[in-house]
Amino acid sequence: MKKILVLFAFVLGLGVAVNAQTKPAEFKFESETHDFGKIVLNKPVTYDFKYTNIGEAPLIITKAEASCGCTVPKYTSTPLKKGETGVISVTFNAAAGPSTFSKAVTITSNAKTPIKVLYIKGETVAASSK
Repeated sequence: MKKILVLFAFVLGLGVAVNAQTKPAEFKFESETHDFGKIVLNKPVTYDFKYTNIGEAPLIITKAEASCGCTVPKYTSTPLKKGETGVISVTFNAAAGPSTFSKAVTITSNAKTPIKVLYIKGETVAASSK
């Protein structure tokens, strides 16, 4: 019985040690905020948030949600191995009147930090009439 317990403790300890040395997937973004500046109403604009997996495990994004319907995120859906890069494209289409805006896109993944928030901001202006 003692031998079984010692063997079990050894295997469990070895498993914990190996798992502790493995770095999970992790994002490294070039930028987590983008300022569009002044944009024209009803004219969609897009920005690509580029990132790299700096962890050991493959990085898998499971969801990207915008804070409103005027913002649409699209992301790389294939798992990214260590060192590989991906893109989260965020398109914003302002339909309301001229004003400043700040929108968030929440990314859910298997990364060490499983929830990451990206931000876009700017100011909408009316189209100039000619």
